[in-house]
Parts: sequence; C-alpha cells; structure tokens
Amino acid sequence: MKITSAEFVLSVASPAQYPRDNLPELALVGRSNVGKSSLINKLVGRRALARTSSTPGKTRHLNFYRINNCWYWVDLPGYGFARVSKSMRSEWQKLIERYLKNRQTLRGVIQLMDIRHPPTADDIQMYQWLRYYDLPTILVVTKADKISRGRWPQHLKVIRQALGLPSEQPLIVFSAETGVGVEELGAQIEQLLG
Repeated sequence: MKITSAEFVLSVASPAQYPRDNLPELALVGRSNVGKSSLINKLVGRRALARTSSTPGKTRHLNFYRINNCWYWVDLPGYGFARVSKSMRSEWQKLIERYLKNRQTLRGVIQLMDIRHPPTADDIQMYQWLRYYDLPTILVVTKADKISRGRWPQHLKVIRQALGLPSEQPLIVFSAETGVGVEELGAQIEQLLG
C-alpha cells in the first residue's frame, strides 16, 4: 500500500458532523495509549499527522484523516481509560458504538492491543462486539520493539487464548519504532478497501 497524501480533516462529536463525501473508512480502536496515533504516523510516513501524547485519553472525538484523497482513517477515542468521569466514558462509548453500528461507509476496523500485556476486559469486549456485528477486523499488537523477538510467540499465545482467536485469524505484530508489520498491515488494509 502506497500512501502519497494524508491530511487531518476534522474532529467530530456527533453523526451530524461526519464527512459527506462517501469515501470508504477504516476505524482504529484500542485502549488509551496503545499507539493508534503512532501507527497512523508510521503508515503515512509523517511524524506528527496524528498527535501522540504520553497522557492517555487525549483523543476525545472521532478524528478523520483523508488518505490518498480516496479513503479515511477514523481514529476513535481510546477505551478503558480510568481518569475520566463515568459520564465522559459513557459519552465516548455511545459515540463509538453509534459510529461502528451505523456508519454506511465503514469498511472495517483495526483493533490495536499492546503485545506486552494480556488483553484487558475492554479489549475482549470490543473484539466480541466487533464479531457479533460481523465487522471485518484486522487485529494488530503494537509496541513489539518493547520486548525481545524471542518472547513474541509466548505473548501472542496469551493474546490468542484470551480472545479465543481461531487459528486462521491473522494477528499482526507491529512497531512504530522499527517498522515491523507495516507491509503486512498495508496488505490487509488494501484487502479491506477492495
């Protein structure tokens, strides 16, 4: 997948604000601080298209990035962040759910998890929710540079077991630092976009 242009378009808090150009969309979901912004930046080859932060919970709306003028990344607020009020968490949940269930131009979802940790209850719930609604999903485990390559298999086994993944379900190992997984993820994205 070759990305020649990428731009932040808008940040939305309600369906009335969604882009109306009917371009296909791919959503990014994952817990706060899992590396969604870093993944976007790595794939588009730009350092700061999506703002990264060491403080979890910075993404509070749906952020739309137009790629190659022909599709959108949609970065959704991270789930599972405890330092926001319950009402704020509830609003994020409604915003995410409404988007994922109703958006006609959504072609698929990329769910990110941190390779260093077993999936959280929120990770498992999101994966089960995506399966229940039959949304095409690419699973990516991030921050692969933070552990040695020799330990990847044992961490991947824990993740597979926790999610109950079928053996044929790909699990892409990714690092925004080293570029591991970029080509594999690009190929999966091309398939989803058709």
